[in-house]
Formats: sequence, C-alpha cells, structure tokens
Amino acid sequence: MKISEIWEKFELYILSLWLLFFLIIVVTADIPTCFGEKCDFIGWKQLVASNVIPIVSLAFLLLGAFYYFRFDYRISGSKRLSVKIEKVEDLNYEHLTFLTTYIIPLICFNLESTRYVFSLMFLLIIIGIIYVKTDKFYANPTLAVLGYRLYKVTVSTRTTIRQDIVVITKDRLLELDQIRILELDEKVYFVRKIGK
Repeated sequence: MKISEIWEKFELYILSLWLLFFLIIVVTADIPTCFGEKCDFIGWKQLVASNVIPIVSLAFLLLGAFYYFRFDYRISGSKRLSVKIEKVEDLNYEHLTFLTTYIIPLICFNLESTRYVFSLMFLLIIIGIIYVKTDKFYANPTLAVLGYRLYKVTVSTRTTIRQDIVVITKDRLLELDQIRILELDEKVYFVRKIGK
C-alpha cells in the first residue's frame, strides 16, 4: 500500500471523527459568562489555559474540514469510463455502526482527568490504525451527514465484471444505472451517476 493511500485513509478517519470533536467542544468548553456592571474579562491567557481540550478539538475539526474539501476536490475530477450496475446493495447502516461503536462511547470519557485524556488519545490512535488497515475508511458518519451514501455493487463493462465493490456516492443507485468510477482503494470507489 502506498504512503499516499494510507494518508488519504487517515484523512477520512479524521473526518469521520467530526462529531466526536464537536461533542468534546460542547462538553468541555469553559467560557465564563457574567452579566452586570462588575464583570471583567479574565484575559486570553486564562481563557486558553482553561480550554486546551476544546481548542485542540477545534483544530481537529478545522483539519477535518480541510480534508473534506480535499476529498471533494479529488472526486470532482472523476472522468473515468462508465460502467453499468448489475447488482446493488445498500450499506448505509455502516455509518451508524461506526457512530454507535466508536463515537458515542468515547464522548463518555472524563475529560477533566489527564489520565483519561491520554487514554482517549491512545484509543483514537489505535482505532485509526485499525480503520486504515482494515479498509473501513468508507464507514464515515460525517460523509453520511454531508449527503454521501454507501452501496455494495457489481458492475460490468464490455469485457469485465467487478463484484462486491463498495461505492461512495451522493446519488441514489439502482440496478442498470450507468456510473463513472474513481478508485479510492482496491475495493472502494467513488462514483457519479450518468444522466441524472
């Protein structure tokens, strides 16, 4: 596997954690509020010191946004040959599986304890390694929120048939649809429907 392929999968992993980073910001942000005449600003140094975890989460949220725009730009140039869908199976439940298995339990960590913060970081690294090595990078709840769908399809050209490939698309796919494919991995493709 090429370094560039591993990096692209890692980018999609960071993107898949958008919801976790957003929830960490909501749960841990400590912004003092005061209404009245005797209110003073606590200062930037104190504000940053009391919000290190939300700031790091915000940085990863912005990094995920950057990676999304890179992904969207990369797939927008899909000019491959068209293929015909012979068989189609909906895999959208994979998004929910990732969300309920990883994201929801991780937000329950006590993020006020340094030990738990390091445990969370270690778990995210291990999950990321598994995510990339098992090629499950397509099970991405963030892409689902952004309107992408997952399918397992069998496609044919004039000379070949490819069975059980996983495709990511913004379109609803049906049997006999004509699509253009862009390879993301050996068994995972981005597709666009022709003649929408």
